[in-house]
Amino acid sequence: MDIVINIDAPQKPSGLKNRLKHLWKNILLHKLAQPATLIFLLAVSLLSGFLIYKLGILAAVLVILAMAGPPLVYAVVMYPKFGIIVLFVAAYLLFIPMKMDMHGFPLGTVMDGLEYLLILGFFIQQKKDRAWSLFKDKLTLVVLLWICYNFLEVLNPESVSFLAWIFTIRTTAVIILMYFVFVYQIRDAAYIKLLFKIWIVLATIGALNGIKQEYFGYFSSESNYLYGDPVKVGLLFIDHHMRKFSIFSDPVAFAYNMSAASVLCIALMFGPIKLYKKYILFGLTLLFMFSMLFSGTRGAYPLVPAAMGLLALLNFNKKVLTFVLIATGVFVVLIFMPTSNSNIARFQTAFKPSDDPSFNVRKINQARIRPYIQDHPFGGGLGSTGSWGQRFAPNSPLANFPPDSGYVRVAVELGTVGILLLCIVVFTALYCGINNYYLIRDPALKNYCLAATLIVFIYNIGNYPQEAIVQFPSNLIFFLVMAIIPICYRIDRQMLKEAADGE
Repeated sequence: MDIVINIDAPQKPSGLKNRLKHLWKNILLHKLAQPATLIFLLAVSLLSGFLIYKLGILAAVLVILAMAGPPLVYAVVMYPKFGIIVLFVAAYLLFIPMKMDMHGFPLGTVMDGLEYLLILGFFIQQKKDRAWSLFKDKLTLVVLLWICYNFLEVLNPESVSFLAWIFTIRTTAVIILMYFVFVYQIRDAAYIKLLFKIWIVLATIGALNGIKQEYFGYFSSESNYLYGDPVKVGLLFIDHHMRKFSIFSDPVAFAYNMSAASVLCIALMFGPIKLYKKYILFGLTLLFMFSMLFSGTRGAYPLVPAAMGLLALLNFNKKVLTFVLIATGVFVVLIFMPTSNSNIARFQTAFKPSDDPSFNVRKINQARIRPYIQDHPFGGGLGSTGSWGQRFAPNSPLANFPPDSGYVRVAVELGTVGILLLCIVVFTALYCGINNYYLIRDPALKNYCLAATLIVFIYNIGNYPQEAIVQFPSNLIFFLVMAIIPICYRIDRQMLKEAADGE
C-alpha cells in the first residue's frame, strides 16, 4: 500500500510556544485584518474617546471595565482562587474611586457582583466535586445558624420596614456566605501564604497613604471628598486635628485594618521563617501602628496589646514572653508619659475610658436602650437602626438611635436571641482556633491558625466600642480569618494522612 503525503496540507505546530505563535498570527492575519473588524474597532475607539472627553475619568474606567469585564467574569467563576484575590484587592481599594470625584461609580454593585460570581463558581464546582464533608465542623454549623437567623428576621413582627431588611441582608448575609466559599476553595498552605502576602502589601499601601495625608496633606480629590461634606468634617475634625482615613471609607476602618495587619505581622514573626523576614515584619508592624495613630480611633488602640496578651498565653516561650514584656513596657510609657502631641494624647485616652466624653455618651445611650432590648427578644428588625432605618422608617423609635457598637446594633436589631447567637459564633471561632492551634503539627499551618485566631479575637474586642466588621475590607477579612481556622486543621490532617500512607 502506497502512503501518500500531502505536502501542501497545513501542519499543526508542535510545542506550546509554536502553538501560541500560530494562534497569534492567525488572529492578526485572518481576524483583525478583516475590513469589518477594523471598522468596528475604529468606531469603538472614537466612541470611547468621545465618552472620556464628555464624562471624564468615570467613562475611562467604564470603558476599561467593558473590555476587561467578560474575561474577568470568566476567570472569577472558573478560577476561584484568582477570584478570591480579586475580591480581596477590590475590598481594600474599593473607596479610592469615590475619593477621585467618581461619585457615580457603583461601588456596592461591583462588590456584590464579585461575591455572586464566587458563589456561582462554588456551585459549579460542587457539580464536579461534591465535597460537602469540608463543612462538617462546629464553626461552620454555627455560622450557618447565624445566617438562617438573619434571614428569618424578615418574619419579625416588630420590623418596621421590609426594604430595610432587604438592603441590610444584601450586605450582611452575602458577605457571610464568603466564609463557605473560602472553606471550600482554599485547599493548600501556599495559597494562605499568598493571601497573607497580598494582605500585607495592601496594608502597607494604606499605612503609607495615611502617613502621607498626615504630613503632606490630601490629594485634591481627597480634599474635595472630605470638605465637600460639612458633616464629615465635623466628625473628623477633633481636638484641632483632622483624623485621617487613608484609602479606606473612614478613620475607623483605617485604624482597625492597621491593627489587624499589625497583629498578622506579629504572629507571623514567630513562625518558621528566615530571620531577615522577621525583621521586615517587625518594621511593618511599627509602620502600621504608627500610621494607626493618625486615625484618632481610640477603640483600635488597645487591640494590639490585647492580641499580644493572648499570644503570650497560647505560645508561652522565652522569645514570645520577652517580646511581649518589652512591648508592654513601651505601651506603658506611651500611656502615662506627658505629651503635647494630639495623636499620642488621644491614644492615651483610649486606656482611660472614664475620661472620654464620647465613651460616657455611649454608656448613656446604651442604658437608655436597654429596656427596649429586654422587652424585644427578637429585636426591632434587621436594618431598623442607622442609615437604613433613617431612610426607610424615619419615624420609628430606633431610626435615630446611634448604636456606636457592633454588639449593641445586634442586640437592638436582632434582640437577645440574636446577640446570644453572635456570642456563640464568636466563642466557637475562638474555641476552634485555640484547640486547632494545639492540634496542628505542621509549623507553618500552626502559625497561620494562630494569626487567624488572634485577628478574630481583636475584631470581636473592637466590635464593642465600634462597628468593627460591617465595612469593607474588615468584614471580608473577619470571615476570611475565621475560615482559615478550620482550613489549617483540615490541611494538616490531610498532610498527616498522606505521610502515613506513604510509609
